[in-house]
Amino acid sequence: MRKSFVAVCVLAGFVSLGACASVGEAVHGPQLTGMGYPAALVPQTQPVMVAQNHASPASANTLWRTGARAFFNDQRARRIGDILTVQINIDDRAQTSNTTARARDNEYSAGVGNVFGLESSLGKILPGEFNPQNALSANGSTSFSGSGSVNRAEKINLTIAAVVTGVLPNGNLVVQGSQEVRTNREVRELTVSGIVRPEDISSANTVRHTQMAEARISYGGRGDVTRMQAAPVTQSLMEKFSPF
Repeated sequence: MRKSFVAVCVLAGFVSLGACASVGEAVHGPQLTGMGYPAALVPQTQPVMVAQNHASPASANTLWRTGARAFFNDQRARRIGDILTVQINIDDRAQTSNTTARARDNEYSAGVGNVFGLESSLGKILPGEFNPQNALSANGSTSFSGSGSVNRAEKINLTIAAVVTGVLPNGNLVVQGSQEVRTNREVRELTVSGIVRPEDISSANTVRHTQMAEARISYGGRGDVTRMQAAPVTQSLMEKFSPF
């Protein structure tokens, strides 16, 4: 009994915390997520280095400055932690229309001339008149009709910086990036992840989303507008699990 009471108290505590978070978001609006490296680099703690403005001047008769990055090396992303730019340009249209109709009728009948000489007795036992020639019969019919159509248009033109979170054995790069923009009481979220070939990264350190394998792109939001546009939870559950 005591264990059940403790479990109920813990569950009530979690529910109250979730309710407090929901109430806080309803009052103050959605908050931005804390900045951090993608999940593939967590839980590694990345130190924050404060920039020091004490770069040494270039030596005489040379363009090289001590501490500068390689002059002739490829500056495109190729190691874990490097950053590259992903260009998302989606302009898709789809239109389909389908109609299905089907119907079926069936009829079955069978007669028995003699039933062990009990034809007259069966006629007395069974209600109504018994006809041995129509001892068994069945009929049925089914019909179905349905139609559906899709008319969809999507257009997204965005640019996001992503971080290399892994390097596969064949040299391909696993990239992941996220971006949040808050306007009044609405937060727009953009996340992208996928696998990129180093050869597809341009000299400007950019790659198109069409060149990403296993691309996962999400563009949505959370806040007052998104909450008002969504159907209530009870209605969504009824529509999903209703057998009618």
